[in-house]
Amino acid sequence: MSALLQFSQFVQKTFALWVILFSAIALMLPELFVWLRAYIPWMLGLIMLGMGMTMTVGDFKSVLQSPKAVAIGVVAQFMVMPGLAFLLCQLFQLPAEIAIGVILVGCCPGGTASNVITYMAKGNTALSVACTSVSTLLAPVLTPTIFYLLASQWIEINAWSMLVSILQVVLFPIILGLIIRAILKAKVEAYIQVMPLISVIAIVAIVAAIIAGSKTQILESGLMILGIVALHNGLGYLLGYWASRIFKLAEIDCRAVSIEVGMQNSGLGVALAATHFAASPITAVPSAIFSLWHNISGPALATYWAARKPAETDQQN
Repeated sequence: MSALLQFSQFVQKTFALWVILFSAIALMLPELFVWLRAYIPWMLGLIMLGMGMTMTVGDFKSVLQSPKAVAIGVVAQFMVMPGLAFLLCQLFQLPAEIAIGVILVGCCPGGTASNVITYMAKGNTALSVACTSVSTLLAPVLTPTIFYLLASQWIEINAWSMLVSILQVVLFPIILGLIIRAILKAKVEAYIQVMPLISVIAIVAIVAAIIAGSKTQILESGLMILGIVALHNGLGYLLGYWASRIFKLAEIDCRAVSIEVGMQNSGLGVALAATHFAASPITAVPSAIFSLWHNISGPALATYWAARKPAETDQQN
């Protein structure tokens, strides 16, 4: 088991490299991965099941211990990223299919990778976990509602159908994971330790499937989408951080909120795009590229912050 755990840790540390490698292979040999598109919701459900199995009562106690910080993180998550996405689409006059994809990933909750990146950045990991948990639980209502308000000018949106999809691929698997852990307790501990490896494999497969299925569109518009995604992600970090500073949170909390806001659950964006906008494959590309990019920018930001340890007094504020 120790060898498997060491391999799991290695894969997690080199996550971005695996995403880049398999994305390149998917572009060169799309037939190897395109068939995986049909299984994207199932793979995302598996990731969320693992998230549920790793969650504990202690994660939710953090909400009670730091209600102000959690509220700021969650509100910023569902205001900053959707708002930025909409403004970028208007500013750059993006084609409808791409604009829908950019706004969709902007309306998604925080991603689980943000918890690891926050830890690496010497931020408040407990706060990050609490924000991820709360934003994920609110996503079935807030994601389709905000998406409808911002994107309905481009396309007719069935918000109810999207809500049902999020319940199926996010909320139900998380609840099932919580139930499994509550019933089996110590018996699932060994499996929990390998769930991050399964999640990495699933995310890499999801990204490769979308890139394989959208090769032509990516070759035409990929650089433009990458630029928009990088700007969206970077401004998310920046505004998440300064929103926290304005409300006088401690430095470690500001780092956690910044990373939480900037890093999206892009896998959910891919799954929703593949399910509800299958006729336009490029709509899923912004989410796929976001998954690739934030797993490069996140560790880079964490490395910068890790070299600048917060002052002791700042951690105690």
